[in-house]
Amino acid sequence: MHLDLTDLRLFLRVAEAGSITGGAARANLALAAASARISAMEAALGVRLLDRGRRGIAPTPAGRALIHHARLVLDQVERLGSEIAAYAGGLRGHVRLLANTAAASEFLPDRLARFLAAQPAIDVDLEERLSWEIVERIAAGRAELGIVADTVDLGALDTVPFRLDRLVAVLPAGHPLAGERRLAFAALLGEPFVGLAEGSALQTHLAGHAARLGRPPHYRVRLRGFDAVCRMVERGVGVAVIPDEAARRCRRTLRIRRVPLVDPWAVRQLTLCCRHRAALAAPARLLLDWLAGEGADAPRVGAS
Repeated sequence: MHLDLTDLRLFLRVAEAGSITGGAARANLALAAASARISAMEAALGVRLLDRGRRGIAPTPAGRALIHHARLVLDQVERLGSEIAAYAGGLRGHVRLLANTAAASEFLPDRLARFLAAQPAIDVDLEERLSWEIVERIAAGRAELGIVADTVDLGALDTVPFRLDRLVAVLPAGHPLAGERRLAFAALLGEPFVGLAEGSALQTHLAGHAARLGRPPHYRVRLRGFDAVCRMVERGVGVAVIPDEAARRCRRTLRIRRVPLVDPWAVRQLTLCCRHRAALAAPARLLLDWLAGEGADAPRVGAS
């Protein structure tokens, strides 16, 4: 039996994408090459790894076992490279960081930029996800670090406080509700909304609370960033709910009003999480400490 690291990475990408086509694209392989590798893996192991159907693929029991062990192997290889990179400048470290919308859009860019400038031998793969998805992926070893809202069950993960995230209403300057000191989310649901693109972690969070009130918001337009959302609000297209950090920044240049929400869920503690802090590879430990505010004097990976 011979399986190389490319085989293992490809199989994980195929399983995550739910199709060989999608997995091949994620692995930067041609479809024919990816199919041939999967077939060769099944032949070498003597067992079918994937059930193929009209709607894509699904791992067989043997395939699920391979997924489990592939993640363990690749995690160890990643950790090996990261640890060696701390001593040999020729190797680069790589950290997978998952974050919810507020962290990815508002709290991380500047701090992450300073980290990357200070640590030229470390690359960071940042991906926006829902908080519960982040917890699942961190627990399964599919990423080293995550930033989530404390509204989810963090289970046995190690955690470090990151930032306080407040959600506020953003309204046009002349809106009837713009003079209110505080608002309930329910008071906004009769208004047209401006929101983020479908699939945004924040939009999914808001949709859940609207559903519990039995009044789904009517979105006139969905955009990809808070700046664009606030520009639409300024023009009177609708109202929005965004992190206070973004609202304060946009208010400096736009005629909008920010009004705090009274709903308890509108104030969230953002939390850094990982499986085992002590077991993190050197680059991930450095990034965790930096984001937690402890990394100002951290040594540079690869520095002599």
